[in-house]
Amino acid sequence: RGRGCGAEGGCGAPVWPDSFVHRLQYVPVRGDHIIGIVTAKAGDVFKVDVGGSEQASLSYLAFEGATKRNRPNVQVGDLIYGRFLIANKDMEPELVCIDSSGRSSGMGLIGQDGFLFKVSLGLIRKLLAPKCEIIQELSQLYPFELVLGMNGRIWVKAKTVQQTLIIVNILEACEYMTAEQRKQALARLSG
Repeated sequence: RGRGCGAEGGCGAPVWPDSFVHRLQYVPVRGDHIIGIVTAKAGDVFKVDVGGSEQASLSYLAFEGATKRNRPNVQVGDLIYGRFLIANKDMEPELVCIDSSGRSSGMGLIGQDGFLFKVSLGLIRKLLAPKCEIIQELSQLYPFELVLGMNGRIWVKAKTVQQTLIIVNILEACEYMTAEQRKQALARLSG
């Protein structure tokens, strides 16, 4: 046997197959609604971190009512809820914040005073399912705003910081709780 790093504990760093590493990172899919973070302004285009291997572009005209004279007030660091218009391996991903009829349909800038965090793509799919029990149960606890991105990002805002953090903690824990454990935890909070 030759020397070097082996699976039996050579250099101490785990060796992951490429396919596993790629699954940890979001891969843009045309039509996916995501939460992005504006990282740069370059002329008429914003660069947006979408949690993938490369940034996406977002034209200032890709907002409802935007014209050359009426530009959206988007700054570096702002959160954007948008969908992929273009997403394939040969082209830079492109986001829009309007639907096919030019309406925002809930897309655009996300409020500044919420809390952004990341969960697994599996949990996002569960939360986005129609009639998701988790969200229905949470809405009985406190009123809150929630934005779910297919890229694993969640933005939440409740009336107070404490309520917001309780919702964040429950959402993060949902991945590892059974439905019964979740119901018990919510009952303790509301009791």
